[in-house]
Amino acid sequence: MNDYHHFKFTPSVWLVPAIILIIMWFIFFLENSLNVDLSSHGILPRTFSGLQGILFSPFLHGDLNHIANNSIPLFILTTALIYFYRDISLKVLCYGVLVSGIMTWVIGRDSFHIGASSLIYVLVSFIFFKGMMTQYYRLMALSLTVVVIYGGLIWYVFPEVDKQISWEGHLAGLITGFAFAILFKTPDYKKAIQYNWEKPDFNPEEDAFMKHFDENGNFVNANVPKEEKSLDYFNIDENVKYSTKQ
Repeated sequence: MNDYHHFKFTPSVWLVPAIILIIMWFIFFLENSLNVDLSSHGILPRTFSGLQGILFSPFLHGDLNHIANNSIPLFILTTALIYFYRDISLKVLCYGVLVSGIMTWVIGRDSFHIGASSLIYVLVSFIFFKGMMTQYYRLMALSLTVVVIYGGLIWYVFPEVDKQISWEGHLAGLITGFAFAILFKTPDYKKAIQYNWEKPDFNPEEDAFMKHFDENGNFVNANVPKEEKSLDYFNIDENVKYSTKQ
């Protein structure tokens, strides 16, 4: 595996999460400017009208504190997803919204569920479990970093911690991310091969291959002693006698 091929910082790494945040904040600004409440377009479990919230709920937030708390982790996690899992990042984002939204619609309480926290839990769960599954040092380091920073989120998938939040959406996101880590395949991440001449302690004078070249770069057979000479088959002195029969 070539790290340069898989891990490249391109404009999409920051542009995609930036666009998502711009849409979120633009909708929030319109709500407050026009004094309207779009929460009714969120997920209302087990109702036909509530299905629209599967697509709309990640962009709807109740107040400034709600959207501010979701913005930073969403940007960081989406950036990490695209940088380290470029080939499947779009699947994780799009299917993550759909699957976690459907699960919330099925198991949620009879109230409107809004916010991008379900998607955040999808990203946390996917990045952690996928990194541990790959056994590749960079992705495992990313997994541990996510645990250190966002490990406390695990408590908010339980009902009794905070009844004001959608723990159903959090649980749906956690399960969805874990399932994606199993289903979505990534390249075989292996450490790049390091040849002998690439190592810092390489000594060309002791290398078996380099012994076949002299100081001028000419190929020589190092296995043949210098005093040994090849035979000249065209200078063999032999007497040939012929006889005839009558």
